[in-house]
Amino acid sequence: MAIVGGGPAGLLAAQRLAEAGLRVRVFEQKATVGRKFLVAGHGGFNLTNGEDAAAFAGRYGGASAFFRGLLAHFSPGDLRRWAADLGIATFVGTSGRVFPEARHKPADLLRAWLRRLGELGVEINVRHRWLGFAGEAGLRLLNEASGEEFTLEPAATVLALGGASWPQTGSDGHWVPLLAGLGVACQPWQPANCGAEVAWSVFFKEKVGRAPLKNIALSCGEHTVRGELMLTDYGLEGTPVYALTPALRTALAAGGLASLHLNLKPDLAPAELARRLAQRRPGTSLAAFLAGALGLKAPVPTLLRELAAPGADLGASLTALPIAVAGLRTLAEAISSAGGVPFSEVTENLMLRRGAGTFVAGEMLDWEAPTGGYLLQGCFSTGAWAAAGVRQWLGR
Repeated sequence: MAIVGGGPAGLLAAQRLAEAGLRVRVFEQKATVGRKFLVAGHGGFNLTNGEDAAAFAGRYGGASAFFRGLLAHFSPGDLRRWAADLGIATFVGTSGRVFPEARHKPADLLRAWLRRLGELGVEINVRHRWLGFAGEAGLRLLNEASGEEFTLEPAATVLALGGASWPQTGSDGHWVPLLAGLGVACQPWQPANCGAEVAWSVFFKEKVGRAPLKNIALSCGEHTVRGELMLTDYGLEGTPVYALTPALRTALAAGGLASLHLNLKPDLAPAELARRLAQRRPGTSLAAFLAGALGLKAPVPTLLRELAAPGADLGASLTALPIAVAGLRTLAEAISSAGGVPFSEVTENLMLRRGAGTFVAGEMLDWEAPTGGYLLQGCFSTGAWAAAGVRQWLGR
């Protein structure tokens, strides 16, 4: 039994299969496994989310119906119990995100996990690159340390090679031509959960630089997301803009600019906002008035000067400030990617329709989800589901 790829999806598949009594060998092209898993923990280690099942499945967009079954098979609760079994307790934060307890770091979980895999007899081979298929079921592999190329003929294979974001972690998407050789038509890679580019003026860049906007709501078309936004020299970052990446991609693909609308006071009722705005006294500067009446301090006055049309109604500017997005950041900078193997190319059990005995898991599949624990949960759930598919295929 071979697992190609040492990320969360591949390692969980390896664990489940080893627990079922199968001999499992993992092949990872980098010098260590779990590199993207560790990088993902740098910005806050969200293992999963405490959201209810129906809303959770809805986070996977066009793949929601499929993920409903995957999440039932390996749920957020299952993921927390799995971590607890490794000695890593978790808690649900105020945002609904699930974190390991403060004393635990991503590296602690990975070390405990690797110990468990070792106890189960899982053989991990690093610096091994997959070169493609050999015949109907064989794998061509290159030991990059020795330069030796060899062929393996496992009873079944799980491919969990990642998507195409953060290529320095090994998630480079270079496997696409290898699957194309089987006739698998992959969807083009696109950035997901990434920053949006805005053509700020030189004055704005020098005046503001990098600054947060807290407790805001950001909209693109009919989609609205609450959270904290970060103004940067190139545009916008933060959870709301990441979550709106699919809508922005669609709008940009239609040609020209995409439009976001920023609500700086989403918790304030329109009538109350109008009442406060009516109290502005002649001669009071905009900066002083916004700070005193609405608690909006720098960089809000500069942002209004940058984006609001001359003579625009202040109330409208505060609740629906238009932001023209010229583009998205590059795939290499994106937190995750869209594209890869369509679900139409795999069976219900995630086996390639054109490759009997070869299963696909994790970000290789064409799905996307927002940050906040949904990405890792998706990887773990696909890994567990692929392992179940392998067991069924092998009659185990």
